[in-house]
Amino acid sequence: MIRRSLVLALAAALSPMAAHATDLLQVYEMARNGDPQLAVAESTRLVNREGQVQARAALLPQLNGAYDYSKSHREIEGQDGRITTSSRSSQIQGSQTIFNWAQFSNLRAQREVARAADFTLASANNDLITRTSAAYFQVLVGIESLAAAETNEAAAKKQFDYADKRLEVGLAPITDVHEARAQYDQARADTINARNTLKDYYQALTELTGQPVVGLRALPEEFRPEVPAAYSDVDQLVATAIADNPALKAQQLQVSAAEASITAARAGHLPTVNLTGSVGRSNSWGTGAAESGVFTTQGRDIDTDSIGISVSIPIFAGGATQSAVRQALSQRDIQQDTYEQQKRALDRNTRNAYQTVVAGISEVEARRLAVVSAQAAYDASQVGLEVGTRTVLDVVQNQRTLFQAQLNYAQSRYNFLQNRLLLGQAIGKLDITDLQDVNRLLSQDAESKLQGSGSLQ
Repeated sequence: MIRRSLVLALAAALSPMAAHATDLLQVYEMARNGDPQLAVAESTRLVNREGQVQARAALLPQLNGAYDYSKSHREIEGQDGRITTSSRSSQIQGSQTIFNWAQFSNLRAQREVARAADFTLASANNDLITRTSAAYFQVLVGIESLAAAETNEAAAKKQFDYADKRLEVGLAPITDVHEARAQYDQARADTINARNTLKDYYQALTELTGQPVVGLRALPEEFRPEVPAAYSDVDQLVATAIADNPALKAQQLQVSAAEASITAARAGHLPTVNLTGSVGRSNSWGTGAAESGVFTTQGRDIDTDSIGISVSIPIFAGGATQSAVRQALSQRDIQQDTYEQQKRALDRNTRNAYQTVVAGISEVEARRLAVVSAQAAYDASQVGLEVGTRTVLDVVQNQRTLFQAQLNYAQSRYNFLQNRLLLGQAIGKLDITDLQDVNRLLSQDAESKLQGSGSLQ
């Protein structure tokens, strides 16, 4: 479970936010304290840290205690009665590794694995930021899509009513009514689909945060995208990504851990040296023992102690050591090839993210102008219909073009913000300040564009 008591407390504290405006930072905090993927990464880091502790423990002094008590009975043929003897002993044994290259190498490997887990957790945190923003922006696009669909439906309804009235007075043919009706039915279907899609987007955000979220903040109409000054040189960005990307650094440490594991496997050919020692006390007594020649200490304690060096030299293990070395070499090759693959993919993804961000500026402006042009064309066709220079089909087509332009414009704006965050993630520089910068841009009530409170029900 994910930070059980903390999650419950935060859920209670944040529940009022669900009824009011919820910005991107608030949603991220909710996701950070309720996301299972991040919780898995945190638990994995703890698991790997304990592996390092256990590897170090094998090199520390090992102490074991033992206590034994026994009682025996003997009967000797030809003698009356039986002999009863009792004994007890206690002992503490200790050992300290002096030389065990396999254990030394295993500790180095576990240290690298633990460090890799730290970077993996950092990568998971970055991934959570982009997953949260993607889900958040998806809802915002869904809201704008629904708003555009509702506006389109209202316009189509108006157009249908207008054509129907003109038919009644004999100013329009029946084909105009059919065309307007077809457009209206299509617009209604678009609205239904947009509303259902938006509901699913909200559910995706709830899946991420663990609780319902409404009242999101959106971009204002006057938003104009720009590339941060720090993202000006793509080659420098690629170099930064290779040096600082936490996922790549984690994989690099996995390669180092695999190298140490090879050394540990080869150490199976080497001797091990341990310092050993023990102290103990024993005592034995019995009835009739002395008369029967059975030795006892007659209740007197015997103290013993010893210290020495233990050397173990491997001679033959059935080929297991050579097999372990080959296995470790292959595992190292897997990690190296994985690192190289990730490095190449990171190079490509960083360049693509940069190019997408740069192109996004021009795309957003082009999409905005497309909306302006589509709106002007629609308005002109509407006027032309009234004066008889345009047909209903012209108006319907321009109305459809305007609707699609509005959808594309909304998508391009939030795609730009998401790609900006993805670029920061690729170069390993994504943190909460980037999210704060984006959050400051979201200053408008997203749901204010929707027609009626029932749109989200």
